[in-house]
Amino acid sequence: MEGRNSAKQPEIWDRSAWQAEIDALRIKEKALTKASDELAAERRRLPMVEVDATTPLIGDQGPVTLIDLFEGRSQLVVYFHMWHTGKPAENQCEGCTFFTGHINELSYLHARSVSYATLCEGPIAESARYRDFMGWAMPWYSVPAEAKERLLAGRSFGFIVAYFRDGDRVFETYWTTGRGVEVMATSYGLLDLTLYGRQESWENSPDTWPKLFGVEGGQFRLDGRPTAQWKRLSDGYSDKLHQ
Repeated sequence: MEGRNSAKQPEIWDRSAWQAEIDALRIKEKALTKASDELAAERRRLPMVEVDATTPLIGDQGPVTLIDLFEGRSQLVVYFHMWHTGKPAENQCEGCTFFTGHINELSYLHARSVSYATLCEGPIAESARYRDFMGWAMPWYSVPAEAKERLLAGRSFGFIVAYFRDGDRVFETYWTTGRGVEVMATSYGLLDLTLYGRQESWENSPDTWPKLFGVEGGQFRLDGRPTAQWKRLSDGYSDKLHQ
């Protein structure tokens, strides 16, 4: 091993010693994977609660119902996207923008009879313009006032729900929020593999490691906007949400 160190770097070891550390860590990683598999098995054995299949929603082509979102499949995953009605694009939810922006390829879900949709609390005209500005292609619907109580059941936007369809009946089988929503974000999974991690204030990192982001939304913003918006603007897309 070399003894050289740096304020913002780990020690430099030879490959064999370094690999021994990786191998030791891998044992813990495999244990965590197994524990996660066991937890998923428990999740699959939860009871479920019925939801009104005729709950009204609004899509690009007009009114639909909850059961329509299944698109004939047996299961459905929904992300409830927060919205600030009347606010410009730069003031929309940075966290929902971050998580929603990772949803791209749905074929793998569809191959397992699972549909996906985003349910936004804002007016369809406004929120769909935001979807288009961001370049998102997932099914997108607005939740009218009369549907909120049925679907939210006391919760706030910013959560994931899994549904199951049995004929013309719909059941909620699972939901999660907070850090549970991180399953949507591949960026976080990749950052967790890097030397500096997410660079957020809560992380357990060496004192000299950079911690550039807080946990109150700043981790998803850059220069006053949700970070992903800058690329869309530079590519020439309009962020105008209101006529």
